[in-house]
Amino acid sequence: MNIASFLLPKANVAYLRDDMTLRQGLEKLRRSGFTAIPVIDSEDRYVGVISEGDFLWNILAHNQKLDDITLKSLEHLTVRDMLQNGKIRPVCIDTAMEELLEQAQSQNFVPVIDDRNVFIGIITRSDIIKYFA
Repeated sequence: MNIASFLLPKANVAYLRDDMTLRQGLEKLRRSGFTAIPVIDSEDRYVGVISEGDFLWNILAHNQKLDDITLKSLEHLTVRDMLQNGKIRPVCIDTAMEELLEQAQSQNFVPVIDDRNVFIGIITRSDIIKYFA
């Protein structure tokens, strides 16, 4: 089974650039309505996934007092600084559905890359479950 038929293409996916500031990333994540979204670099290569929790823990780690947190104080960190690399592995377009199912057990979506590590989209956990159901 070719997983391309399940692919939600990058043009239809919310994602962040790794050079965005913490503030920019947080604002875009909030507008997306998702709890986690993919991160790509300036050449569209997949870098990782960032979640609400990643933002929260980094904001708290870089602000000693909660009263000191302002939108201005969130400008010095970038999304790249907050990423936990390797946390969510991407798959290639020729990955077997069984492997997708395995990855979807612990995440809401599976990032898909091409052979140059360029991010091309995601496959949602609900689409994977529908296939196996």
